[in-house]
Amino acid sequence: MSTIKLFIDGKEVEVERGTTILKAAGQAGVRIPTLCHHPDLEPYGGCRLCIVKVEGMRGMPPSCITEVAEGMKVTTEDDEILAARRTVLRLLLADHTYDCLRCRANLDCELQKLTEELGVREHGLIPVLRESTIDESNPLFVRDMNRCVRCARCIRTCQEIIGLGAIDFLGRGHAVEVGPFANQPIAESICESCGECVVHCPTGALSFREQPPRPDRKETVICPYCGTGCSIELHVRRDRVVAASGDRHSEVNRGLLCLKGRFGSFPYLHDPERLTRPLVRKRGELVECDWDEALDLVAQKFRQHRGEAFAAFSSAKVANEDNYLMQKFSREVQGSNSVDHCARL
Repeated sequence: MSTIKLFIDGKEVEVERGTTILKAAGQAGVRIPTLCHHPDLEPYGGCRLCIVKVEGMRGMPPSCITEVAEGMKVTTEDDEILAARRTVLRLLLADHTYDCLRCRANLDCELQKLTEELGVREHGLIPVLRESTIDESNPLFVRDMNRCVRCARCIRTCQEIIGLGAIDFLGRGHAVEVGPFANQPIAESICESCGECVVHCPTGALSFREQPPRPDRKETVICPYCGTGCSIELHVRRDRVVAASGDRHSEVNRGLLCLKGRFGSFPYLHDPERLTRPLVRKRGELVECDWDEALDLVAQKFRQHRGEAFAAFSSAKVANEDNYLMQKFSREVQGSNSVDHCARL
């Protein structure tokens, strides 16, 4: 693609043709605040917090949907732009509930962070609170539409990324909110509970029921379920896995996870009934032993039972490569085609 040059806050920037001003500013290291925009989604232009000035263009266009042009001169912030952004933010806060300390997104809320960034210390408008839906029917996440800012990120995530369209805008005017068809409980809708809408929500309108403590570190692993090979970031705190999220650097899933990957990929790790040491049968009872003893016993049994006396049963919670080696070992070393697998998806 051809490139063009423009000026952002007086700095010359060269970007690909068709790039939006918001993306071009990001490449130049200039931050433009936004709420409805997300890099996983198509530009939307809903919140109007990303407005800028373009020389020769009337008004203040939203930078997320305005494409760059050759020689364009963009101002990303001045007193007039800042005043307009603060007004937009106060309008959002006018019908937003105020109990931030009780909100599950407290300190992780993008709306909260924007009030700090733009210096909005008071609402400035008469509050007009809504009586909106609070849906706790789903066992994995909660919908509290009193905290919704109508950015449509959850709707677009379900439509553009998941391809399901389980939720959409309902109602009109001030009473509009996001929900499934006929505003039925989310558990009764076509929602698959993947949790992607919760991940992309900028506020506490959508939140996971279980709120784990902040992790000390993250470890990247492969999802132990289907053969897609999605990468998962395990959130580890004090050597215990407390949550899981998608790895945005993975070329396979690019940060996305399904229901099993997000909620079922780690709870069994710390199950009290999970075996952590090998067991061998002695005098009719299973007793713990070290790995050398267990592996010696396994090797001995493998030599005794070959051919049709041998069968291999593999696990879905290991990599495809490991399962391949298991069947190859069974066929070529043990001489048996009796191979099975625990996956029954």
